Amino acid sequence: MLVLALDTSTAACAVALVELGAPPAGPLVRASRVVWDARRHGELLAPMMRDVLAAAGVRPPEVRAVVVGAGPGPFTSLRVGMVTGAAFAAALGVPAYGVCSLDGIGAATTGPVGVITDARRREVFWARYQDGTRVGEPGVGAPATVAADLRAAGVERVTGPGAGLYPDAFAGFGTPPAGGPGELTGSGEQSGSDAQGGSGAQSGSGEPSGSGGLSGAEPEYPAPEVLARLVAADIVAGRDPGPLTPRYLRRPDAAEPRGPKAVTASRPEPARSATAATGAASAGAASAGAASAGTMPV
Repeated sequence: MLVLALDTSTAACAVALVELGAPPAGPLVRASRVVWDARRHGELLAPMMRDVLAAAGVRPPEVRAVVVGAGPGPFTSLRVGMVTGAAFAAALGVPAYGVCSLDGIGAATTGPVGVITDARRREVFWARYQDGTRVGEPGVGAPATVAADLRAAGVERVTGPGAGLYPDAFAGFGTPPAGGPGELTGSGEQSGSDAQGGSGAQSGSGEPSGSGGLSGAEPEYPAPEVLARLVAADIVAGRDPGPLTPRYLRRPDAAEPRGPKAVTASRPEPARSATAATGAASAGAASAGAASAGTMPV
């Protein structure tokens, strides 16, 4: 069963085509691509989906389900992935499963780990994991506050693209093992990527391998293939995915429009004295006379 998975909750715009195999083989990555560019998700995602399918030699009707990273993430970039994934699934008549984007990093970790992504506004999205299982719900907060909460919970290691943005707050925490973002196994070719959030791209395709298409290194962004693995059992069993609901965790920057202001002209005018009324009428007559003479009043 072929599943198209995607995530746009971070600066990485990532897509993977995953084949859900029977145990012990598990999910196999048929093709994937990631581009680091926080400002171009809207223009990048659809062509990347097309390119991933083409690299695997798969036509869209062969896809049986869609998996979407549901955040938390910045409003605009997250919505690009949610809307595109939902529209693609609706066009094919297949289910769309939403998965917490932080799980796309945390599910590949071991031991107690904090996953950190950029929330902008000088804040981070975060969640705590124990041996790949999330403990509690994701949150958003100031980096120093999040670091203190993680230390209080006994976490000594953090990962994710948000941790490096605030080195002072997360100083003293360990880092994940080296290996690069979302490495593929097997014969798939890869091109260099800009891990600092530039416009570089990494892609891979090739024959499925027996290791499930994932390396042992922790991904540096929400890996779509990891998201697909987390709901593989539900997809194979045909379980209802439920509503595709984004995890924004806070209101967007755009403010809702306020109600119209009261029209001042509708207020009753105060009564004027007879002298004032006479003066106004005389001024009006003088203006009319000046206009008829070809001049305008000053």
